[in-house]
Amino acid sequence: MKEIQDRQLLDSYMKDHQLEAIFTGPLVEHLSLYNFDQGECICSKGDPAGTLYILVKGKLKIYTTTAEGRTLIICFKIPLEVIGDVEYIQGTEMLNTVEAVSPVHMLGIPYAWLKKYGKDNPALLQFLLEIITQKFYRKSDFLSLNLMHPVEVRLASYLLSISFDESDPSFTGQLKTINLVDTADFIGTSYRHLNRVLQKFCRDGLTERSKGVILVKDRKGLSAMARRNIYE
Repeated sequence: MKEIQDRQLLDSYMKDHQLEAIFTGPLVEHLSLYNFDQGECICSKGDPAGTLYILVKGKLKIYTTTAEGRTLIICFKIPLEVIGDVEYIQGTEMLNTVEAVSPVHMLGIPYAWLKKYGKDNPALLQFLLEIITQKFYRKSDFLSLNLMHPVEVRLASYLLSISFDESDPSFTGQLKTINLVDTADFIGTSYRHLNRVLQKFCRDGLTERSKGVILVKDRKGLSAMARRNIYE
């Protein structure tokens, strides 16, 4: 994480995402802009929560870990999204692990200033309420879809999510083959079944295995396979 000392850029993000009416007065003075590199962890499940982050550029991956050590993908997030909102309201530690899929810019404000200047701010409270209710709606929708769709659809959707960022056309991600076990856990299948589906994708010209990574070769074909991206 690196703080970006550029107030003009911060103000630009505030305007672009219509946050100027939400973070007013003293709250604005305590907002900071941060950069996270691709693959960098923003927070881990169980970490103490102390900062509210607002995603204004890039893509995030959110996942959780079971008691048995398995990981399960929850969703991918694009702007505008908030990290740490539920934890702020509930006063809990971080519920999930959040990782930057692409280079990410996030606004951040410590909980201490939110409690001091935001607890009686109707616009801020309404903003948090809308964000939180949207999260629970999408989570319910995702859980149903993830159970209903075959592995081919889930894997196509996952590959699209990690390989492309609509807000940054220059970004092209890859899936390392050493992460295939984690990928199988993420989408809820076995490593063997995942390999079989990947082999089929390669035969069909959708993907290519090269030098330890999986590359998307036919984005349109993979999108058709995914039907719609169930992880975003």
